[in-house]
Amino acid sequence: MQASYPTHWEADVVLSDGGTVFIRPITPDDAEALKRFHSRLSPESIYFRFFAPYPKLSQRDVEHFTHVDYGRRVALIAILGGEMVGVARYDRVSDHEAEVAFVIEDAHQGRGLGSVLLEHIAAAAQERGIGRFVADVLPQNRRMIAVFRDAGYSARQTYEDGVAQMSLDLEPTDTSREVMQAREHRAEARSIQRLLFPRSVAVIGASRRPNSIGQTVLRHLLGGDFQGPVFPVHRTAGSVASVRAYPTVGEIPDEVDLAVVAVPAEAVPEAVEGCAGKGVHGLVVVSSGFGEAGPEGRERQLELVRLARLGGMRVVGPNCLGIANTDPRVRLNATLAPVLPGQGRVGFFSQSGALGITLLHRAAQRGLGLSTFVSAGNRADVSANDLMQYWEDDPATDAVLLYLESFGNPRKFTRLARRISRAKPLVVVKSGRSTQGVPPGHAAGAVSLPDPAVGSLFDQAGIIRVDDLGQLFDVAQVLAYQPLPEGTRVAIVGNSDALGLLAKDACVSTGLDPRDPVNLGPEAAADDYEAALSEALADPLVDSVVALFVPPTGGEGADVARVLVRLAEHSAKPIVSTFLAHYGMPEELRRIGPDGAVVRGSVPSYPAPENAVRAVAYATRYAMWRRRPAGKIPTFSDIDADRARQVATELLGDGGGPVEPSAEDTARLLACYGISVWPALPVRSGDEAVAAAERLGYPVALKTTAPRLRRRSSVGGVRLDLAGEENLRRVFDGMVDRLGDPETAQLVVQRMAPPGIATIVGAADDPSFGGIVWFGMSEEAAELLGDRAYRLAPLTGMDAAELVRAIRTAPLLFGYRGAEPVDVGSLEELLLRVSLLVDDLPEVVHLEIEPVLAGANGLSVLGAELRLGRPPPLRPDLGPRRLRLPT
Repeated sequence: MQASYPTHWEADVVLSDGGTVFIRPITPDDAEALKRFHSRLSPESIYFRFFAPYPKLSQRDVEHFTHVDYGRRVALIAILGGEMVGVARYDRVSDHEAEVAFVIEDAHQGRGLGSVLLEHIAAAAQERGIGRFVADVLPQNRRMIAVFRDAGYSARQTYEDGVAQMSLDLEPTDTSREVMQAREHRAEARSIQRLLFPRSVAVIGASRRPNSIGQTVLRHLLGGDFQGPVFPVHRTAGSVASVRAYPTVGEIPDEVDLAVVAVPAEAVPEAVEGCAGKGVHGLVVVSSGFGEAGPEGRERQLELVRLARLGGMRVVGPNCLGIANTDPRVRLNATLAPVLPGQGRVGFFSQSGALGITLLHRAAQRGLGLSTFVSAGNRADVSANDLMQYWEDDPATDAVLLYLESFGNPRKFTRLARRISRAKPLVVVKSGRSTQGVPPGHAAGAVSLPDPAVGSLFDQAGIIRVDDLGQLFDVAQVLAYQPLPEGTRVAIVGNSDALGLLAKDACVSTGLDPRDPVNLGPEAAADDYEAALSEALADPLVDSVVALFVPPTGGEGADVARVLVRLAEHSAKPIVSTFLAHYGMPEELRRIGPDGAVVRGSVPSYPAPENAVRAVAYATRYAMWRRRPAGKIPTFSDIDADRARQVATELLGDGGGPVEPSAEDTARLLACYGISVWPALPVRSGDEAVAAAERLGYPVALKTTAPRLRRRSSVGGVRLDLAGEENLRRVFDGMVDRLGDPETAQLVVQRMAPPGIATIVGAADDPSFGGIVWFGMSEEAAELLGDRAYRLAPLTGMDAAELVRAIRTAPLLFGYRGAEPVDVGSLEELLLRVSLLVDDLPEVVHLEIEPVLAGANGLSVLGAELRLGRPPPLRPDLGPRRLRLPT
């Protein structure tokens, strides 16, 4: 009987040229496909694989190659368009070693397929306990030698009898992870570039009916002066919008790079298969009737993505507004939007198709030029992560705007954001605040953290999170056209006392440091503004300038605007303005480049001083974050992550969880990360309490650990410094009288710890952000007031230091009112260890370490509660490269 393989060994992957293939284990049903694959190989490729001419596979060969046990023998195949295009296999030769071999169809060599197959076959081998690959490679097979050498694993190479003998240790290294992420970045960026820079476009469903979706997209492509051919596809019409039409995409005589699909949902699969057969690179599906239309529509959506990826294509949508690229070499407007902003330096991603038209209209109103725009709609395939990979290296994009409703792969999103924000600002509007703070499952896709926590996590990653769409564009104008501030000091120059005071108050409320406003008076002319603004810009104690102008009767607004632009062109400091009654960027405040695009040195204008100042404040906070050292994720020599995984697996058993381990088992898991929990012995009677105290040694504490009672100081659930048997018995009886049954009250005896301030350290696997760590004081008031600080795992040393200082009650740790400061360094180390634990072990659903007594000479960890759950077999941010599962 043929063995079955783990389904998580299946994966859609992006190759180095941006195309996709499907990887899965081989099965006996692949016999004929394997024969066809072998028949397409060149003699050289066959010789490199078998070291001899091998023009045809025998039936015995085919059976041997397609019948594997997925343990000692494994083969993975890459499929494109229903045909096999690559094979990787290993055969175990000892307990920890296997011989590995690859063969790639000639037409697909040089696309990075060998590298990605190596990643996946290595991951499968590790799951089966194999730690090393060996391979014999002919020296002429330079491509395969490079695949082994460049993978980043620990590799050795020797020569014997004219053959290169390769050996790879499969344990991931920092280098192999960096190589994998760099290849992922390049491949995903290339897949988006193929969508945004098509040489030709087909519109499938281009209708003759006015205002239909298909005709609208077609007319926008033509009206936008797309620089390549546009092919309408209509079953019966000979032409649409005076352009020759074709019955199917396959009948178009020229190559087609991009297809916009605007047919009814039930007709989309046929269109996708036609595009795959034609060799189309990517799809924009504006059709509705998919995931947003209930279970049946969701099944259609999954099938859409499956067919597209099998055909080597990425999908934007479905139910999307479309995509646009303002580059003069392309001039692509494949959207439903009647108004498209001009060329600029901002990349814009909108998850909402319905809001897309409004967003583009607002951008155009503001004079905010875009480099590229993508509306993902249902986000079945292409997501914000893909666009971020592209924009990171795009020379035409200086800032990125994101309108998000949910995250596809939250861990990857935060990883990318942390990296990209160091070079380019990311401005995010994240909807769904009204559902934040509710238990997971009560609001599908909602963020489960309180809103302030979400803000702090975004801040940590360098993301500029704004409250609404208006602020999104306010901030974008500063980032796109002005330099970043060097500090918080702001000069205010205007012709109105009232506006000046409003601007100063706004600076104070947003954390900026305003100079006293300079009022030039209502009769001020352009020359007056030029003199005052030049002085402010030259002042070393000024980092930003806010210019305010109220038009007088017959005023000189245009002349003042031209002064601002002239000064901004050569200024290293940002200038923003309020020209009362103007929102956006009047023509006089714009600098236009030789290609007609709005360029740096243009001066944003806002209808009120508060808007202008708030935009500067966002830019200032981002600039300060970017100037901070990135910090490093530390390592600790006493952490045994492998042992921790074994313990977690043992505690979960055969069930899927969730499991709440005992205090002893929780302490055992934490000990693997160098976290020592003081023993606390459960007691149900006075005799047990005395026995526990004698075992631990007097003095002891008697306390309740019941969640409903432990932070309620009013119930008297903790008694300290109990020094003798008689005293302990009396206190035990009194506590039972107050709290009830000792088993329900969960009474424990614990050795007395040195004095300190009680804190709490927590960690969880959040459904929207992945691993998070939090910190606060262990008391009722702090819990009631929500005085908790949150950060993304894993923490850098700087993150841990900031986390301790982020709570409002942090002064208590640093010698408040003459008290002795606590050992903050030990607190930071505990946070770092917990962050590594939650990042390494996806089984950790929830962890609370409480109380942690922080004293002058160290910490005492007095309790911990843990909840474990069975993680999915695949964690998309780890392991070999793969596209996320379609949604």
